[in-house]
Amino acid sequence: MKAAIVTESGLEVQDAPEPRPGPEQVLIRLRAIGMNRADLGVAAGHRHGSVGGPGAIPGLEGAGEVVEVGEGVPDSIRPGMRVMASMGASWAEYALADWGRVSPIPDANLSWEQAATLPVALQTMHDAVVTHGRAGPSKAIMIQGASSGVGLMGLQVARLMGCPVVIGTSTNPERRARLREFGATHALDTSDPAWVDQVLEATDGRGVDSVVDQVSGRLVRDTMRATAILGRIVNVGRLGGTGAEFDFDLHAARRITYIGVTFRTRSADEIREIVRKMRADLWPALERGELALPLDRVFPLADVHAAIAHMKANAHFGKIALVP
Repeated sequence: MKAAIVTESGLEVQDAPEPRPGPEQVLIRLRAIGMNRADLGVAAGHRHGSVGGPGAIPGLEGAGEVVEVGEGVPDSIRPGMRVMASMGASWAEYALADWGRVSPIPDANLSWEQAATLPVALQTMHDAVVTHGRAGPSKAIMIQGASSGVGLMGLQVARLMGCPVVIGTSTNPERRARLREFGATHALDTSDPAWVDQVLEATDGRGVDSVVDQVSGRLVRDTMRATAILGRIVNVGRLGGTGAEFDFDLHAARRITYIGVTFRTRSADEIREIVRKMRADLWPALERGELALPLDRVFPLADVHAAIAHMKANAHFGKIALVP
């Protein structure tokens, strides 16, 4: 099969052995691959714990047809099914997924490319917005960095859960202008010195009940100021930096629950449970076409360097996909 592989001289699309499914694994012939910003570090040769380095294949999600299943895979997953899944090493023609991450494509009319953009966004944002953010009627929520593909899904999930105030942030005026299309009741610019006051105005002076923070870094102090007493901050991403001065007194005064989440340190059983909960809450809406992400551009896998450059330019809105 063809795959994008990290080599000593950089990322190269070359031949690689087709993987074989082990126990509880599903082999998928990928028809489209969703790109995520987390892929860029692996593609550049960086190691993240046991992941990455020479020989690594980047990728976190995709959509395609089930080819073969390993021992212990439930009978509900069978060869020939159209599926989408989160998985490792998906920048390839074939990839393996744990059966608990595999979902049937909910709509026969949904394209491979559209389906490939959904798994990571759905499971990440259900976990952040619903499980940890406790979104629901009467709750105000803010998505920091809302114009990313995952952020746009977060806005939609928050509205679906009944949040009356859904604040999305973006420093890009063109992207910020589109956040209301995806469920934001307020779209704010965190480069505006008055943005915290605008959050307080939108919440009758209380602040938001929960924040899904994809930015972190230098914004953390202002984010705490915008969070209600006894509110929650769910740290999903660190686009603004992995470190910053932390105001412990402000954190204590507002009695904020600060929660860090990542899939890197979760077990297979934990991720299966995340996917199960996501499907229980979101699948009917997905089948009705109420949850979707804009597809910015599609690149052939052979042009993976152009796709990486497009993502690094940070000019896209929504998701970028690869086609093997």
